[in-house]
Amino acid sequence: MVDLGGKTAVVTGGTKGIGYMIAERLVKAGAAVFICGRSKADVRDAVGSLSASGKAGGEVCDVRSEDQVKMMIEECVRLFGGCDILVNNAGVGYFGKTVEELSGEAFRQTIETNLTGVFYCCHYAIPEMKKREGGYIFNISSLAGQNAHPKMAAYNASKFGLNGFSEALMQEVRQDNIKVTYICPGSVNTSFGGDTPSEANAWQLQPADIAQVIIDLLDMPQRALPSKIELRPSRPPVK
Repeated sequence: MVDLGGKTAVVTGGTKGIGYMIAERLVKAGAAVFICGRSKADVRDAVGSLSASGKAGGEVCDVRSEDQVKMMIEECVRLFGGCDILVNNAGVGYFGKTVEELSGEAFRQTIETNLTGVFYCCHYAIPEMKKREGGYIFNISSLAGQNAHPKMAAYNASKFGLNGFSEALMQEVRQDNIKVTYICPGSVNTSFGGDTPSEANAWQLQPADIAQVIIDLLDMPQRALPSKIELRPSRPPVK
């Protein structure tokens, strides 16, 4: 298993689901992990659980706010000395409504969280990574970033945009020894989007599967960059 001793990771949306599992695996691999979320109670509880396995910290942060993101990165640096790994996991999704039915507020929240928030986090984390002479940025996207579906227009737009952003960013920072990978999972058994984790959905990907991908990528030789990862359930129900 990769040894991340001496490394510091930031995981947005790290209090539950995919984000929490990623944070847990990073802590167990030796990294100091700083998480953020929008609920003070959720951040407190998650940091408490993560601290049982290693170094963890966190604070309330809505990634739609540039000021809050700036302060969050600064607090991570103050607490742990830098930033080597950034996992942009925070996301929202509104499903089941047409463009005509979806509110402007829901559309803005989707774009500002899933895309603009990633920009803010990268904008403030990259200078810290350069101080450490390198780093790794993971953007959690979706297969919905390349396959459009009706009644998912806002989510599709945010993830299509995130994929393009990630590819451009990867080319910008690769010579600074900073890797960028965007990960596109299919169905994941979490509460995201109003779903309920259950045994009936055990065929879906699990949060641990996405966390494993990140650990495996961090263990890749420095010369190798898998810039895009698609991850699907191996045996979905036959329709």
